[in-house]
Amino acid sequence: QVQLVESGGGLVQAGGSLRLSCAASGRTFSRYAMGWFRQAPGKERELVAAISSGGDTYYADSVKGRFTISRDNAKNTLYLQTIRLKPEDTAVYYCAASPRGWLLVAGNEYDYWGQGTQVTISS
Repeated sequence: QVQLVESGGGLVQAGGSLRLSCAASGRTFSRYAMGWFRQAPGKERELVAAISSGGDTYYADSVKGRFTISRDNAKNTLYLQTIRLKPEDTAVYYCAASPRGWLLVAGNEYDYWGQGTQVTISS
């Protein structure tokens, strides 16, 4: 069982930046595939970025060049560094984990989810 707790969300102006964190419980974090998803009001949940246990990464086209996913296995923590934020980035951001360590891009491939952190970008 893995518990995930996101933090770092907030209200920022367009063009600003945020660093989201996801603290994971358990001793096998390094073996897990991890992902960041987001869901805006009235929209479906979408994958933002993913990282495998080996460090391979995937980004949605809408965030390429602006978001960076990373992990610190010593701290059991997943990060999402965001820059040049846009109003359309406004959403609740969730981290997710799967014991399948390879790169995963579908939400239904993840087994554990955090409670989410709100990111609001003002224009």
